[in-house]
Parts: sequence; C-alpha cells; structure tokens
Amino acid sequence: SQNHGFCVDAAKLPADWEVLFTNANDNSNEGVVHSILPYFSVQFHPEHTAGPEDLECLFDVFLESVKDQINNRPYVSIKNRLAERLTYRPSVPIVTEKPKKILILGSGGLSIGQAGEFDYSGSQAIKALKEESIQTLLINPNIATVQT
Repeated sequence: SQNHGFCVDAAKLPADWEVLFTNANDNSNEGVVHSILPYFSVQFHPEHTAGPEDLECLFDVFLESVKDQINNRPYVSIKNRLAERLTYRPSVPIVTEKPKKILILGSGGLSIGQAGEFDYSGSQAIKALKEESIQTLLINPNIATVQT
C-alpha cells in the first residue's frame, strides 16, 4: 500500500532527475532516478513479493552499480541497468495460436456465507469462450455456475 498523498511531483523534479516508476492505476510517481549518478529511490516495498520475487532485483542492481564503481568498470546508468533487468525476453517463442479447448477449474460447491465470485466470473469466461468457438471443460463446478 503506497501513500500517494506524499509522492514526488514528477513535473517539479530537479535537473538530472527523472521518473523511474509510475503507478499504472493513478499515474502517481513511485520512483525517481538520477540520470548521471547511481542514485535512485522507490516508494513501494521492492521485496514485498507480489510475484515470486517481485522487484527484489532493485537491490541487485544497486549492488552491481557499487561493485562496478569499486572495480573501476565503465559507468552504466541505473535506469539502463533496470531497463535491461526488467525487459522480458521469453526463452521460447510465445504461442499466439488460438486454443481449441480450455480446462476451467471450478470453485466447487459453496456453503452459506462463502463468497461465490467464481459463479459470475466463471460463467462469463465460459460464455466468452463459447462466443470464440472454444470448447470448455469445467471441473468441480458450483451448480450455480452451470445454471448461469
């Protein structure tokens, strides 16, 4: 949870500072980086692990920058290091062929008091797939999903 009431105004950044991360939901600034010096900051927890490792690589990029400086290696900007590190390069080509069949795992039967979000989202998914002429196999359905 970010505190967007206290984010740095991107329009008022000093010379040699630029935006590093922007929140996709509200376009607030979540990180700044110096264009020449190896300084950067983010306004979120990079180790939060929203994904398998989330942005833990920010720490690695910082340490690489320090080690390069100590070992007199050529300077590579933090922004370029991060762009290189965060650019997705699939190891195998992405299949863009439309599937013919899809397996959907249902939520199973619900008891009173349990949330039934899958009833709606599952039935909408099945309907959309049917419109695309994709066969679906629903395993462990909630009867309400099937009836919808």
